[in-house]
Amino acid sequence: MTGFLVLEDGEVFCGESVGAEGFAFGEAVFTTAMTGYQEIVTDPSYSGQLVCFTAPMVGNYGVADTRSESAGPHAQGVLMREARGPEWTDWLARNGLPALSGLDTRSLVLHLRDRGAMRACLVTHSDGADGALKAVREQPTMTGQALVRNVSTKVPYSYTTSHSGAARVAVVDYGVKRSILRRLAGAGVAVTVFPHDVDAGTLAAFDGVLLSNGPGDPEPLTGEVATIRELLGRVPVLGICLGHQLLALATGRTTFKLPFGHRGGNHPVLERASGRVLVTSQNHGFAVASSADREATHESLYDGTVEGLSYPELRARSVQFHPEAGPGPHDAWSILAEWVEEVQLAAA
Repeated sequence: MTGFLVLEDGEVFCGESVGAEGFAFGEAVFTTAMTGYQEIVTDPSYSGQLVCFTAPMVGNYGVADTRSESAGPHAQGVLMREARGPEWTDWLARNGLPALSGLDTRSLVLHLRDRGAMRACLVTHSDGADGALKAVREQPTMTGQALVRNVSTKVPYSYTTSHSGAARVAVVDYGVKRSILRRLAGAGVAVTVFPHDVDAGTLAAFDGVLLSNGPGDPEPLTGEVATIRELLGRVPVLGICLGHQLLALATGRTTFKLPFGHRGGNHPVLERASGRVLVTSQNHGFAVASSADREATHESLYDGTVEGLSYPELRARSVQFHPEAGPGPHDAWSILAEWVEEVQLAAA
């Protein structure tokens, strides 16, 4: 079955439907990750987005339940040059995820790099491009969208393993990935996951608090920012991705929307104190504005945006990239383990 992708500027890219039938609206974005396709589409941070893979073949090593970063897909649709293997395409169809193969992904990515990520519609049949374009232009832009309520847990829950120890860490779920929870529990702490609107008093009763990744624009999350501001200085805090942006807002910094985002497993980040360059896994469309302040510990070597913050006097730090590397390189692997060690020492 022939399908197509229509962008808000009127560009149309044709492909073959290989997933669920129907249509999907979302922001068209691209990732340069070479592996981890199942982890990517199940990452809650991709909520509201149509994901284009720059890798030429996607699906060639199958699927496995243990690779999913959440209970199901959060990306709205998948765009590929070549989908390989029935396991992957059957998984897409079974999980209700529209997908196109045979797309000219090189042209699409170049277009998005030049024009920026934009609203789009993925359609799995060949009719109705004009109607789809009209509908696309009626969709909200990503700027101003508060999406965490759509992906956050509704009730608290525990995440423990045989490695869990006495120190207790609260995770604020703005769209947390399972690999973050696995890394925390594996490092020896008892993890409790809370909804995005948990109050500061509840969090302050724990030995440490992790502010998770998540989708959408950080600026509308005024309640979450106020909670973080109230929490600072009371317990050790670590922010990851959206959690980094929310910590930045809570400490008076500015966030903004990137033209086409940082998504992939090959993003270079300068660790200012050591001069070391980390190759990192990233997935975000908003960023913290560049700064030469001493609190800005890491910066993107692509565009100079702030990739890390540290406030020792507030017992808080954050990184824009994903140290759990699910999927991605392990250059930043130690960040979570070192933070857990600090939490454990403070709790002893």
